[in-house]
Amino acid sequence: MVLGAQGYNLSVMKVLNSQQMQQCDREAINDYGISESVLMENAGVQVVESIDEHFGDGVPELIAVMCGKGNNGGDGFVVARHLYAAGSSVRAYLLGSAVDLQGAAAQNHRIAEELGVEIVEVPDNESWEKHSSDIAGFDCIVDALFGTGITGPLRGHFGSVVEAVNDSGSIVVSVDMPSGLSADSGEVLGPTVEADLTVAFAAPKLCHIFPPAFDFIGELNVVDIGIPAAVVDAVGSTIELVTPEECERALKPRSLDTHKGTYGRVLVVAGAPGMAGAGALAARGALRGGAGLVTVGAPDSVSGIIASLVIEAMIRPYASDGDGQLALSAKTGLLALAESADVIAVGPGMGTSEETQQLVREIVVGSPAPVVLDADGLNAFAGNPEALRGVKPPCVLTPHPGELARLLSMSTAEAQADRLAAVRLLAARSGSIVILKGYRSLVCHPDGRVAINPTGNPGMATGGSGDVLTGLLAALIGQGLEPFSAARLGVFLHGEAGDIAAERVGEISLIASDIIEAFPDAFSSFEFGPRGGGA
Repeated sequence: MVLGAQGYNLSVMKVLNSQQMQQCDREAINDYGISESVLMENAGVQVVESIDEHFGDGVPELIAVMCGKGNNGGDGFVVARHLYAAGSSVRAYLLGSAVDLQGAAAQNHRIAEELGVEIVEVPDNESWEKHSSDIAGFDCIVDALFGTGITGPLRGHFGSVVEAVNDSGSIVVSVDMPSGLSADSGEVLGPTVEADLTVAFAAPKLCHIFPPAFDFIGELNVVDIGIPAAVVDAVGSTIELVTPEECERALKPRSLDTHKGTYGRVLVVAGAPGMAGAGALAARGALRGGAGLVTVGAPDSVSGIIASLVIEAMIRPYASDGDGQLALSAKTGLLALAESADVIAVGPGMGTSEETQQLVREIVVGSPAPVVLDADGLNAFAGNPEALRGVKPPCVLTPHPGELARLLSMSTAEAQADRLAAVRLLAARSGSIVILKGYRSLVCHPDGRVAINPTGNPGMATGGSGDVLTGLLAALIGQGLEPFSAARLGVFLHGEAGDIAAERVGEISLIASDIIEAFPDAFSSFEFGPRGGGA
């Protein structure tokens, strides 16, 4: 996603549904005295500015503006008027009749017409058939047919209009959201405009973020149309988009007068025969994530391998069971290490022997330090996430959809069918912060707040990527970040590093260690101030 934002401090970006957006409009009008006409004028001007920015060398010459009968169409008439005034050849198509227009939409239709904008009324399919062939001749088509009010698939001649727009070969700019999508989900309801640029008003909507609807958005630009930020904040949205500005605010410059203990002691409990690399990747992720000291507690069957792969970490070997996995007798030593740790990461490549799973349950519940739980560590609590409710502070769980499904005793398909509901259910039942990994990873607090991560790419769907994230999360918590903030920052940086790595090696060739090697560049986007300090 290419996300722009005009006129916003993006330390927090709420994601709204249709009801919340409509409430914002009402409160801006009723409580702040900002008229509907002013909001519509601002919206249209911002769309024109976004078009100008998108094209770079000026707005295109031949432009069609497809207008519906509601406020989205009214926005379209403002767009048509300003583009016409800027010298473009503009034709507006009203998918209805002028007598159907009301309020500010009717007012802006009248103004555009009086100023000379050509407006063609297309109230039915017969009328559309007379003009459908015109669409292919425009350089740019502005989609102002339907906004957040749509509740079902487009019917009648609207489907034919959408098909013609998509087949036109023109650059398509959608006003607020591509017509045919619902603001309330990532579902595609029916015929839908395929936009190259979507200019969203006041805040992104769910369809702007989640697949498959996201595939119709193109570049997303969120613009300020004059709705006060306090109004957006007060409508009760519990969903936010993680932004670079939030990450920059969370990261602090390092003081000169520091030492390695200042930046966190991380204990990684990981590794088993055939999976030593998982422990090594988690440890390397923690080190590149800024941890001052990293210790790996591993079974003696693989501790030497991990030591050879991560020379900067300290390795503590413990007894292994008959499968070469950590034995229950390791509990005393590991909990003793946890006493001096700032955070422990448990699970990467540990295996699922009965003894090891029991060990995981006992050290997680008994740990005096915060816990990041991943992979086989999660499997130890399958079907019983409530056992994690007593862990203080809350655990950070990092399941992929299959692991989340096992924790909740449901199928992976059920978990994927409604990712928002699934991640909230696990967070509530476990009392933990949950990162549901995947496309648009979700970070959920036990109270139901959800943050959506916009970074990352398909190349990160590779073995070890999750282990790297586990180490990074532990490093951030060890450096003093509150777990929910660390989880939000961690998924953003992990995805950002993955995007940097994909630019270097391509998505197909990307491997987990490439993500680690990109951490320095990902962090450098946000780091500032003097550096230094002792050993």
